Amino acid sequence: MLTKVAVLATATALSLGVAAAPAGAAVTALPAASMEAVLKAAQIDPRRADSALTPGAKDSVLLVEQALAAKGLLAQQYVDGHFGTTTITAYSSYQKSLGYTGIDASGLPGKTSLEKLGEGRYTVTAVVSAGSRLTYHGKTMNTRTKAMLVKAEGLLGRQLTITQGSYNPGGVGASAGTHDGGGALDIGVEGMSSTTRTDVARKLRQVGFAAWVRTPAQGFAYHIHAIALSDPDLSSGAQHQAGDYYLGYNGLAGRGSDDGPAVTPKLTWEEYQRS
Repeated sequence: MLTKVAVLATATALSLGVAAAPAGAAVTALPAASMEAVLKAAQIDPRRADSALTPGAKDSVLLVEQALAAKGLLAQQYVDGHFGTTTITAYSSYQKSLGYTGIDASGLPGKTSLEKLGEGRYTVTAVVSAGSRLTYHGKTMNTRTKAMLVKAEGLLGRQLTITQGSYNPGGVGASAGTHDGGGALDIGVEGMSSTTRTDVARKLRQVGFAAWVRTPAQGFAYHIHAIALSDPDLSSGAQHQAGDYYLGYNGLAGRGSDDGPAVTPKLTWEEYQRS
């Protein structure tokens, strides 16, 4: 016998023209894929020399890989929780199938593509948004990068000079495309002592940037190069630098040891705000 509540629910469903679930039927919730976790793995895993997993990301990455495999874009052998180069390529193919081009089809997952891929399979939680493009200190960046920079400036007690911003394709040749997308900044250090330069890099790292002091010995005029970790608009080059930062490298082509100030743990902007 149906309860009064069940009868009312059935009547309501019929009046709306939808089928009512059988009385007592359980509604199965979809599993959740954390965008934060997937983004972190998509930065780090392609830069690993092995197929190790990014801590805390396996379950979310598996959901994404299973969905890619279901669309015939990823071989089953790569559904393993490791968001390596093969998964990056598969995800890029999916983005292109949605009509995305350029940095929007780099294989770095964004909110819209993650949600579309997960329809009927998973929900997306811990969303990371780059926000809109704007001008700050005379250079282009996105809302998230500006918020990070403002926080770092507050910790330093000084404003910084931005010599190159984000979304700057074909900009400074020595940048090798890292500024083509979002989350990338070059910071001028004129008049700063070595100690001050290091402190600026440290504060940038504390709020979620991978940041290094670039030097003449490396082939650059002195400046600080910073990449906002887990910015969903990162170019492929910036994505690789972010992964190298996590793995203890200096973000240059030779992949030398990280020569920046030690900051533990290495936090994204979202993790910093929660800490």
